[in-house]
This record gives sequence, structure tokens and C-alpha cells, in this order.
Amino acid sequence: MSQARERLNKALEELGILARKSLGQNFLVSDTVIERIIDQVKEFQPEVLVEVGPGPGALTDYLLQMNVPLTVIELDRVIAAYWKEKGLNVLEEDALRLSWEQFYSDKKLVFVSNLPYQISSSIVIDRSIENRGPEHMVLMFQKEVAQRIRAAAQSEHYGLLSVIAQTFWKIHMVTEAGPRDFSPAPKVASRVLAFTRLATDIKNRKAFLAFVKAAFAQRRKLLKKNLAGILSQKKVTEESLIQWLAELGFKETARAEELSPAQFVTLYKKFGLEP
Repeated sequence: MSQARERLNKALEELGILARKSLGQNFLVSDTVIERIIDQVKEFQPEVLVEVGPGPGALTDYLLQMNVPLTVIELDRVIAAYWKEKGLNVLEEDALRLSWEQFYSDKKLVFVSNLPYQISSSIVIDRSIENRGPEHMVLMFQKEVAQRIRAAAQSEHYGLLSVIAQTFWKIHMVTEAGPRDFSPAPKVASRVLAFTRLATDIKNRKAFLAFVKAAFAQRRKLLKKNLAGILSQKKVTEESLIQWLAELGFKETARAEELSPAQFVTLYKKFGLEP
């Protein structure tokens, strides 16, 4: 039996609980996967740590050993109480609803999580559109979501999430994790990605998100059709858009999935959506 599984069994016995499907709880029990995640976090040299969904502590126990301030965000009342009793700084809240501004300072923040799958896409987008935020993130995703995050233009997984993530982060893969690396075993494979915040001259990240959302609103529609509302709002002619697309090397029949993240940024700036 792995050390992680032994620690999980001990913690669950102490807690008197089982994993709850409603909260997307699948507890990590692979020593190898845990070691790779922790090694990546250490490589980023955090000065402050935030973990979402610590559960019984597969990662938390090792994060504590780094001796930097750690805050855990845990929605499960019993697990939150467990970590409070151990003296941790615990926020018993929904990670999608609390204000993350409270974590940001001049100290290097690393956000780490074996994310509940149902919130993973939203939390990446939320952290991407903040003007201030974590310097680095090390996050576990369902494999399909990880593929979408890193997908290249014109590939089947490419879309809104790919453009937003790649515009604001440098991303690389840390490790794969199979169903047997968790208890209970999920039906899907997982993948851990590491993110490093990129410098950008986009001032209004929310406006950029809205622009990319509009572009992908109906995947099979032409880009000029999906952007019709913004054309009207900004009093931009369709001819101007066609000219801008031509400058990027595209025909007027281009669809959103054909443009790279960098080309999206270029096109966005043409519309004058920045303050």
C-alpha cells in the first residue's frame, strides 16, 4: 500500500467520512503523482501558498513542510473543521465565489490544487482575467480539460479556454494521473499542468474574455457573423473586419478556431475595446 493511501485511510478514519460525489471528491493516493506535483511547486519557490480542496491532505501535508504561509479553501464543513483543528488558515467557502484579491501582495503566490473537476475550467478563466493574481499555478484537471487548455488552433479541443489560458499563461505538463491514482477511482484520466503568469499589455481582460466568447459563440458560424454584435456596438464595418482578417492571413470565411491566441489579441486591439 502506498504511503499516500495509508495517510488517506488514517485521515478518513479520523474524520469519519467518505468521499462525496456531490463535491467532486476523488482523493489522490499515488505517491509518484504527489511527489511530482510537490516538486513542481518547490521549483516555483513560493512565498505564499493557496490550496483549493485540500481534502484529507494528500498535498497539504507536504505543502506545510515548505514553511511558507498556507491558506486552504475547503467547502466541505467536516474537512474544513479538521484542518482548523490542526491550526491551518482555512476559508470554508466556494473557491468560485470568494474574493481572491485578499491573497495578492508583493509576495510570490503559488496556487495548487487537485481541483474538483466541475469547477476547473471556471477557476482557470477567473484567475486569467484578474489584473493581479498568482505568479504560478499547479493544477490537476480531467485529461480532456487539460487538452483543451493547451490545444493548438484548428485542433478539435481548441476553443475559448485555450485562447484565454494561453494568452495569460505559459503552460506545461507536469504529469499524467490514471483512475487508479485516486480513491474512489474516477471514470476519467487526469493530467497536472503548471502555469506561469505572462506579461501582457491587455488592460481590460474582461473585455478580452467577452470578445473571445463572442467569437466562439457558435463554432460553425463564420467569425464575422459571431462578431456582428461587436461590429455594431463599436460602429465597425464588416469591410474593416474583412481587411483586418486579411492582414492576419485569413479569408472572410474564417472561423474562430482558425485564429491563434496571439492573432486573437491582435484582432481584439483593432476593435478599440481597451480603455
